[in-house]
Amino acid sequence: MSKKCPLISPSVGCPAGYGFVQDGEKEADDPTQAGVNVLADAGGISYGDYLQLDKILSAQVPQSRVHGQEVHDEHLFIVTHQAYELWFKQVIFEIDSIRDCFLDDSGVDEARMLEVIKRLQRVVMIIKLLVDQVLILETMTPLNFMDFRDFLSSASGFQSLQFRLLENKLGIKSEYRVRYNQSNYRRVYEDKPDELAALEASEDEPGLSDVVQRWLERTPGLTGDFNFAAKYKEAIDKILVESLELIEAEDNIAMKTHLMSNYSKKKEQFDSIFDPEKHNALVKRGERRFSHNALLGALMISCYSEEPRFHQPHQLLIALMDIDSLITKWRYNHVMLVQRMLGSIQLGTGGSSGYQYLRSTLSERYKVFIDLFNMSTFLVPRNLIPPLTPQMRTTLRTHTQDVDESGQKG
Repeated sequence: MSKKCPLISPSVGCPAGYGFVQDGEKEADDPTQAGVNVLADAGGISYGDYLQLDKILSAQVPQSRVHGQEVHDEHLFIVTHQAYELWFKQVIFEIDSIRDCFLDDSGVDEARMLEVIKRLQRVVMIIKLLVDQVLILETMTPLNFMDFRDFLSSASGFQSLQFRLLENKLGIKSEYRVRYNQSNYRRVYEDKPDELAALEASEDEPGLSDVVQRWLERTPGLTGDFNFAAKYKEAIDKILVESLELIEAEDNIAMKTHLMSNYSKKKEQFDSIFDPEKHNALVKRGERRFSHNALLGALMISCYSEEPRFHQPHQLLIALMDIDSLITKWRYNHVMLVQRMLGSIQLGTGGSSGYQYLRSTLSERYKVFIDLFNMSTFLVPRNLIPPLTPQMRTTLRTHTQDVDESGQKG
């Protein structure tokens, strides 16, 4: 008797998805190997048609070949950059879906937070891959690159619309861009109205940073009976008073001066998170990006990250920092690649300053979530973190869309 997939007739494929049936009365140890693939003749779309490989695999046209002087490494150069653009498209797709979750009029449904975090972590993994892809380009020597560089003409990575959209959708503001980028940012797309419109729309829409800030401002416990900022300030004031007493008891003048200087800086730092005016002044100078309440919300989540209701928010904040740091690593690897290929002085393709321009993008002004990186500045040892009130502890141990103390959804 032949072996058949249970619960199906001989003319129907196996529900396990192998698509094989036995040929006659033949016995086989592995029916998937001994059978006949009935799906091949069942019609439907093929692998190549589904992926539209005819379009993708015909898109590699080295300009050196067009001009009759084909250079081997130009093919690698094209494939790698096309792969970047495909991954940029996927990252934008994920970021847009995450922003939509936060932009819901009814607030962020906590039931969707796991999906948001999964998508953010997917973005993290994609950018990790992009960081490593630069290493493949480094298998090309500067002479190999020079063999086809002139064929690139005015083409430059600076013209990548998708990377500009990605930056804008994450939350990079035009005022933080370096001067070359600011002055030539839109001119690249002046003869492409559709691309220019997409670029302008991405600047006007709230970025991921904007929607995350709005979400952080609704952190349970920021207002109401608990009032995290007031309790945290009490704890910090106590620490500073005790520190000042120790400094005043110091007999060594040089050491006392050093400690007093550190104390003054620390006090000034803490004052800036409790005083909205000082915080807003730092925002105007570009040293901070988050709103005052958003910063306090992130600080509270960091302090009480072990509370069940803050588990996922804390993972989200970590994922945002991972994205920021990995993009910086990708920029750095790109800078090193350009320096390897062009040196530090030669102009880049497309008329940019090449290495010098790219190096300027490594500054903190390009970190969208710089406030999260600086959060550790304001943390204190666990034993000094203000204890939660019974009501607040109950709130943070309840995974429901309850209305919190401030009258808003958590």
